Amino acid sequence: MKISPYLLFLFMLCTAISQAQLSEKQIDDLVKNTLTTFEVPGISVGIVKDGKVVYAKGHGLRSLQSKLPMNEKTLVGVASNSKGFTAFALAMLVEDGLVKWDDKVRDHLPEFRLQDAYATENMRIKDLLTHNSGLGLGAGDLMFFPEGNDFSAQEIVTNLKHITPTSSLRSEFAYNNNMYIVAGEVIERLSGLSWEEFIEQRIMQPVGMKNSKAAYNRVSDKSNSIAAHTRTEGKVIQIPHDWSETANPAGGIMSNIPDMLTWAQFLMNNAQTKNGIQLLPAKQLHQLWQLQTPLPVSPKNDYNTHFFGYALGWFVKDVAGYKEVTHTGGLLGTVTQFTLIPELDLGIVVLTNQMNGNAFKTITNTIKDSYLGYKNRDWLSRYDKQNQDWLAKNDSIKQAVYHQVDLAKENPQIITPKQIIGEYKDNWMGTFKIYQDKGKLRIASFRSSQLVGDLLPYNATTYVAKWDNRSFDADVFVIFSLDENAIAQQARMQYIAPITDFSFDFGDLKLKRIKD
Repeated sequence: MKISPYLLFLFMLCTAISQAQLSEKQIDDLVKNTLTTFEVPGISVGIVKDGKVVYAKGHGLRSLQSKLPMNEKTLVGVASNSKGFTAFALAMLVEDGLVKWDDKVRDHLPEFRLQDAYATENMRIKDLLTHNSGLGLGAGDLMFFPEGNDFSAQEIVTNLKHITPTSSLRSEFAYNNNMYIVAGEVIERLSGLSWEEFIEQRIMQPVGMKNSKAAYNRVSDKSNSIAAHTRTEGKVIQIPHDWSETANPAGGIMSNIPDMLTWAQFLMNNAQTKNGIQLLPAKQLHQLWQLQTPLPVSPKNDYNTHFFGYALGWFVKDVAGYKEVTHTGGLLGTVTQFTLIPELDLGIVVLTNQMNGNAFKTITNTIKDSYLGYKNRDWLSRYDKQNQDWLAKNDSIKQAVYHQVDLAKENPQIITPKQIIGEYKDNWMGTFKIYQDKGKLRIASFRSSQLVGDLLPYNATTYVAKWDNRSFDADVFVIFSLDENAIAQQARMQYIAPITDFSFDFGDLKLKRIKD
């Protein structure tokens, strides 16, 4: 029988791809080398292919203090991988006829307002999920990040009107968690369930995610869950769990490898559970994976990618001719990645307990390459170099700043404590107090208990806020504006080094003196 050239090509391609796939030992070695290279205490990895789990293991330690091992069942905060669940929940409500994607947000949340009047009146339900609201990167995240603030979800919705936009509605991509908090309020208003109840009862339970919870505080048995870790002043240390419950729709879910692989299988089975229950029509599911906010693509890139952008709760792009649906997540002390290539029926999950994204990128890309037929491109060495360069750059910036702080102690032209002591209020974040305590100049937020630290002189109009919690790695310049009597009337903040997490959106604060 004569075989057509096209069929022969497909056969050869499939054979090449299958031969290129990594063995269990190769993946084990990859993860172990990644742990060491990026100083990550623990990583768990899962792969599902053609409806079957082909790899599910944990490596390293779930906690540096307890020394207990990480395994595939260890619970991890998946962070912004929760956004896909929020989008799925809204799609279910669309199918229930309770809302339309193009409904105005104010049709369902009349109290919703932004500073931009046009955006207020024209923002659609769909726009809550696409990161093009007009607000800047991470705008307003300080209302829930870090943990220890006292803002309710309703207050966050109300306070958004005080944040100055950086672009017009739907004109630019700027990642924003608070729109997902708004989406969670819509889900609660329409369904009569809290966001957490909806996610667990209508999605997780029927899908078969047996050990997952929609929030950290809903996990009753934390005996096999990670501790968070981060690099602080040159050393990886264990830090307390950090996540505000008000932001659960943006990143609150706790899960593990078996459950996230079950979620992957469910999605690639067109939203049909293993029991044959269709939770969402396939057409509606694939609506979630349609590009909404395009992002630039370099002409030369690693996967011959032609398009890239954000859909509804997911990043989407093409890789080597296939559509990829993916997301990452990051909390203080942990980062995660979830990747689907539906046409290959391939899902890859990487969960870690140290906030270095180079680890999950190394593992995901290496595994992905093996299914796409790429030869070893040594992602570990590539990302190792990038990581070392990045850390060295940021460390040098911080060293230079604190060297200047040391010099400023002897500078008589530095603005004095008497000129800046007082209370300063921002319209959405509330009041900060600058005061003296035991001979030190201090700054503290009234609404966020962990935002407290020393104020150190830097130059004629600027101090450095050195936060007590050193794991933040988010020290900032505090720049004062003086009146004709040389008394500070306003202050703004600017991060010292680019390594600062964007959710520390100090740059959005506009502090005005309200009290001496």
